[in-house]
Amino acid sequence: MATNDNLIELSSQEEFDKLISANQNSIILLDFWASFAPACAQMNDVFAELSMKHRSLKFVKVEAEKFPDISLSLDIAAVPVFIVLKNGKLAARVDGANAPKLTETVEKYAKIAGASSSFVGKIGLTDASSAKTVSNKMDLNTRLKTLLNSSTVIVFIKGTPSHPRCGFSRQIVEILNENKVKFNSFNILADEDVRQGLKTYSNWPTYPQLYINGELVGGLDIVKELVSSGEFHKMIPKEKNLNERLKELTTQSNLIIFIKGNPTAPRCGFSKQMVSILDEKKLKYDYFDILEDEEVRQGLKEFVNWPTYPMLFHKGELLGGLDIVKELNQSGELDKMIESN
Repeated sequence: MATNDNLIELSSQEEFDKLISANQNSIILLDFWASFAPACAQMNDVFAELSMKHRSLKFVKVEAEKFPDISLSLDIAAVPVFIVLKNGKLAARVDGANAPKLTETVEKYAKIAGASSSFVGKIGLTDASSAKTVSNKMDLNTRLKTLLNSSTVIVFIKGTPSHPRCGFSRQIVEILNENKVKFNSFNILADEDVRQGLKTYSNWPTYPQLYINGELVGGLDIVKELVSSGEFHKMIPKEKNLNERLKELTTQSNLIIFIKGNPTAPRCGFSKQMVSILDEKKLKYDYFDILEDEEVRQGLKEFVNWPTYPMLFHKGELLGGLDIVKELNQSGELDKMIESN
């Protein structure tokens, strides 16, 4: 069987960045897939066949859960999804297992690529702020207060600590790490409600924003001044032990889910199903992204003696994981258990 050198299976963020940089004058097709979605297997085969036939285009397979930042930036909330990047912009999108539509789209851009071999522009990802906002899960001010008190130290940044999306966010993360501060973060690009609402709530117009014990410390310049003066270390409270943190997290809201990702962009199929159940019942709830805090991710499993995610808590008590919640929902017991929410 002939090897297919026109189909790349992405292995790292660095490889993706280099790929984009090296193919600035090419049309690139991205196949977002996941092992938990059966429809992806067949569509991956279709994608592979198309890559062998249309060598004027570049074909890249992206495992959605393995590369959450790339997925989030292109608003990938379910798989399979196929993205066409042309001249630095999102040119086309095919959602779902629609082989005829994918074939039609690929053939269309193959003709464009064949007609002109020179495209001017820099290939880039759509801004992550295009991610859909979480629609009124709870009163915004209540939600913001909950977020601010969800961790002793929390920083609101663009991106994540491992992949900041702006220089100011990168600098504040570096300062916190250099000063050995244990902190949580919130990616404002993933939630437009929080991004805009927090500026009004705290009367602070820019990001990043750093909070300690629920109180605003300031932005990057303020934090730099505090570090230089030596005041910053005095402001950092002693760490709570993990069990105290977990108790606070599980009781911070009447209803809270611990999931991979956020309700708008769940990063695993089980988390997505849990969110769907709660949304269909129009329940108000908060969430915690376990991918942002490995200590919580591992510690909570021992704290409640439950080995998997997602988890749903009501007033500090574990209701269960996805299977349990499904059973409770089907039997009508879920409504009874949270009717006081």
